[in-house]
This record gives sequence, C-alpha cells and structure tokens, in this order.
Amino acid sequence: MNQIKCPKCGEVFTIDESDYESIVRQIKDHEYREDLKRMEDRHKKDLDRAVQLAVAEAQNAFSEALGKKDAEIAKLGSEIKKQETEVRLAVSEAVKEKDEKIAKLSAEIQKQGAEAKLAINEAVREKETEISELEAKSRAMEESFRSQLAGKDETIAFYKDLKAKQSTKMVGETLEQHCSYEFNKLRSTAFKNAYFEKDNDARSGSKGDFIFRDYSDDGTEFISIMFEMKNESDTTATKHKNEHFFKELDKDRNEKKCEYAILVSMLEADNELYNEGIVDVSYKYPKMYVIRPQFFIPIITLLRDAALNSLQYKKELQVIQNQNLDYAKFEENMNQFKSAFGRNYELASKKFRDAIEDIDKTIKALEKTKADLLSSENNLRLANDKAQDLSIKKLTKGAPSVAEKFKENS
Repeated sequence: MNQIKCPKCGEVFTIDESDYESIVRQIKDHEYREDLKRMEDRHKKDLDRAVQLAVAEAQNAFSEALGKKDAEIAKLGSEIKKQETEVRLAVSEAVKEKDEKIAKLSAEIQKQGAEAKLAINEAVREKETEISELEAKSRAMEESFRSQLAGKDETIAFYKDLKAKQSTKMVGETLEQHCSYEFNKLRSTAFKNAYFEKDNDARSGSKGDFIFRDYSDDGTEFISIMFEMKNESDTTATKHKNEHFFKELDKDRNEKKCEYAILVSMLEADNELYNEGIVDVSYKYPKMYVIRPQFFIPIITLLRDAALNSLQYKKELQVIQNQNLDYAKFEENMNQFKSAFGRNYELASKKFRDAIEDIDKTIKALEKTKADLLSSENNLRLANDKAQDLSIKKLTKGAPSVAEKFKENS
C-alpha cells in the first residue's frame, strides 16, 4: 500500500499498486499527450515557417524570373519594333518600286494600246476595202448569174423543143456542138494558151467528150478539166440520172490525168438542185461538178482564175522543191565524199601505222646494234689497255728461262 497526499486539499489517502499504476499511467498519458501536443505545435510552427520561407523563396525566384522575362520581353519588343520598322521600310520600298513598275507598264500599255489601235484601224480599213471590193465583185457576179438565170427557162425551153425535133444521137451531139461553139467564141481573147479538144483516146475502153487544159506564158500547165456532155430526148422511155455518170467520168478524168471533172447535163430537167446553178458533188468524187449548159463558160472562167492565182504559189513551191532536191543532191554528194574520204583515211592511217611500226622495229634493231657496237668498243678498249700495259717482265713472269733468253738477246 502506498499513501499519497493531495497537493491541493492535503488529504492523505492510501492506494494499492493497481491504483498506483493506473494513476501513473494516467499521468504518463497526460504528459505524453501534452508532449505530443507541444511537438505538434512546434512541428506546425516549423512547417509554417518552412512554408513561409518556401513561399518567400518562390516569390523571390518568381520575381527574379519575372524580371528576366520582363527584360527579355522588353528586348524582344525593341527587336520587334526594329523589325517592324525594317519591314515597313521594305514594304514601302517594294510598294514604291511596284508603283514605278506599274506606272512604267501603264505607259507602255498605253503606248502599245495606241499603236495597236492604229494597227487595228489600219487593218479594219484594209479589211473594209477588201470587203468592199469583194462585195463589188459579188454584186457583179450576182448580176451575171442573175442575167444568166433569167435566160435559164428560155434556154431549157429551147433545148426541150430542140430535143423534140431530133433523134437521141442528134440531141447529144447538139449539146457538144453548143459547148464547143461557146468556147470557140472566146478562145482567141480569153483562152489564148488553152487546149480544148474532143477526147478521142478510147484505148482504156471509154473516153470523155472534151478535155480542157490551160498553160501559162512559160508553158506551165496550171489547170485541166475533163468534160462529159449528157442529154436525152423527152420521149426516152428510161430516164437517166446525173449520178449514173459520175463513176465513169471520174475514171476518164483519172486516166487522162485531169484535175477537175465536169458533167454538162440536160438530164433531170425538173430537178431544182441542178436547175439552180453549179452543183458541187465532191462529196462523192473529188473536184467534180454538175452544170447546165448556160454555166459552161462561167465555170471554166471561175476555175481557171482560181488556178491562175495559185500558179505563183505552185511556182514558188516548185522552186522550193528544186532547192530541196539540190540540197538533197548536195548532201548525197557530201556524204559520198565523206564516205570515200573516210575509206582513204582509214587506208592511209593503216599504212602510217604499219610504217611507224616498221620504223619502231628498225630503231629497236639499230639500238641493239648500237649496244653491241658499244660493247665491242668497250672490249677493244680493255684489250688495248691490256696491250698497252703488256711488258717483257709481265710476259716472262713465272718463266725464268725465257727471261734469261731475253736478257741474253738484249
């Protein structure tokens, strides 16, 4: 048993060991909690000071970093301003240069525009003149055709009446005679160099009626036409059509080497296509036409004038072709010369190589002979040196009896 006195009231009381241990444990727990609280408070204060210190250091570091960034930003700002200034100057210079170029180009365009306008006006005037001339020619041709067409019905009526009075053979011959008569009226004035005769060559089995060829003053043929005249009586039972004769006419044209083929026809009298004028049937056969008799002279004139206009181009083309032939002949001769020269060069080169090889062989042989001679000369020199160095003493060396004889004779 232990006695304990209360420090406050002074009362003394007795406790056993278990009570004592319980009191001691309570006291220790209380002290431990107080120590723990003091440690927690101290740790909390240390943590607060550490946090405040870390915050202060972080604020200082941030302030320092912020100061550096502000300095860098200020530096970058000045550089940006500098670059902006340089860019503005460069842009200003580029704009100025561009404005100058634009002004220059504008001036050139205006100048060229003025020149182009003058050229266009001049071309327009020329074209207007050409158009006026073509219109005048067209009006004249139209008047000519109109006057010819005006007599179409009368001509057709005339031929119908004529056909009614003649046999089938006479009908065809009359159309040929009409065309021949119309041509011969103008032969001496309009066709001075022309050939216009009946086609009498039937070796191929067929022939046309007339062949027309015209020549320039220097004898160059510039147009050729094969004519076929077709007519029939109104009382003929089986009526022919113009297209029935196209193939045979084209065959005759090709055999006689004529450029154009023309069918002068009174067939299909009621066909408005053939009654209107010159009909181009080149969609079936090249350069082939069908006409009524009243267009016989006009179509010859039209084709002849067109061919005469192209004659100069044909002559120039012939000159170019001749030049090309001359150039081809010159190139052929040059190639032949190059080929012959090449063969001669190869032969001469081979002979040169053979001669050089022979010379090299001769030089080698002479060099060997020279070496042999030099070697012989050296041997002779050594022999001469030995001969010059030869004496009786050397010769009688080892031969005392011979030396004695030499002494006796001397």
